[in-house]
Order: sequence, then structure tokens, then C-alpha cells
Amino acid sequence: MKALIIDDENKARRLLRCIIEEFCPEIITIFEAPELETGVEIIKAEQPDIVYLDIEMPKYSGLQILELLEDVSVNFQIIFTTAYNQYAVEAFKLSAIDYLLKPIDKEEFKQATDKAIEAQKSRTLNNQFAELKKAFNQLALSKIALEIPKGVIFISHDDILLFEADGMYTKVYLQNGETQLICKPLKHFVGQLRSLSFFYKPHRSYLINLKHIKELSRKDGYHLIMKNNKTIPIVKDKRENFMSVIQQIFNT
Repeated sequence: MKALIIDDENKARRLLRCIIEEFCPEIITIFEAPELETGVEIIKAEQPDIVYLDIEMPKYSGLQILELLEDVSVNFQIIFTTAYNQYAVEAFKLSAIDYLLKPIDKEEFKQATDKAIEAQKSRTLNNQFAELKKAFNQLALSKIALEIPKGVIFISHDDILLFEADGMYTKVYLQNGETQLICKPLKHFVGQLRSLSFFYKPHRSYLINLKHIKELSRKDGYHLIMKNNKTIPIVKDKRENFMSVIQQIFNT
């Protein structure tokens, strides 16, 4: 991990460096800045994990750090250090991980740093999870995840012919001829694919992909014949609705 010490007193910076080197082996790299402007430049260039920030400094107070960072993402933990307890409330309004009064107590310093390290690790994991979630959301735009006994398979919507209810399970018929038995009820997939107009429920036991209809038969009632030759009934009260859907999609 990387840390940055921002303090206008050289003696204070040396003391913090010594404490970090003695008690915080997780911190490998330590940067120093004598005032806030230089510190902000180091933050932008080096992206430290923890910033030890003095509040009472010439020209700019440590509490003004967010003003100088402007649109830069704050991806680090802040530990304020100061001789003046009056700043505590303002410091925590900036979401500081901790607040240390000078003279610095070594044990309190270590506790604050350990808390910052854990928070930073957690933030990293949260960021990784967010990126992973984003990737899966993109994947979900064109594919569906099917939980099978050996794991999860990701199938393109276009490769699904139909879903068939089988008690509390669902059979999924695929374009390649395979059939997968999924331990979720049909209503799960009906809800999941509700926004895709080409999936249609002509019968309480079936959810079909309209792209894979081969024929509409009126023999002995309305039936759909899919590309895999499976016959799907259309319930009487949905026939008019189905014909309307077909006309809209295929412009018949």
C-alpha cells in the first residue's frame, strides 16, 4: 500500500514516517508534502491508499482538500492529524476514517491505520464487484444465465426455442437440439424475460421464442409448431391476442 503525509512541519512528517515504518508493514511506499497543493498533485500522480492530513497549515487548511481535488475521484482513506480538537466535527463531515490529536499516540495511530487499511481493502473488493456486476449486466442484455447441476451456462436469447413447465422445474429447449432441466419454475423466466417482446406465453405451461415458430396450425384448435417440431397449444382466450402480436411483429 501507499501512504501520503501532508504536513507543513518537517518534524511532524518525519515522526509519522518513523511510526509508519515501525508499526505498519503493509505500507510499502511513503510520500511527503509540505502543503496541501503539493499533496494534491501527489494524490493525482501516485494515487495513495491512505492520506495523513494535517488540518492547520498555511494558505490552505487540510479541510479544503476536496475543493482542490475538484472532479478527481477520492479513492483513498483520510486520517486527519491536528493539535486542535475543534476541527473534529468538520473533519468527519469529510468522511475521514479517523482523527488523531497531536502529539500522536503510537497505539492510536496504529489502530487508525489498521482501520484505514481494512476500509481500503473493502473498497477495492467493492470496486471489483461493481465492475463484475457491470460486466454481467452487459451480458444480460443478450444472454440468460441457466443454473445447471454442473454450474451455470450463458445462453443467447436467440438460441432458446422455448421454456416448458415441469412442476417446480423448467425444461429449456435450445436451438442446437439440447434440452436443459433448470430447478426454477416457469414463472421465474417469464418475469426475467418480460421486457423482451419476442418471448411470448401462449399457454400456462409454455414460454416460447417467436423467432423460432415454424408453423401456426388451426387443426383441432390453435397450435404452434416450433423449429424442433414440438407442438405448443394456444389457449382459447389468448388466440386473438396472439394473432395481434404476430401482426405487429411480422407486419402480416
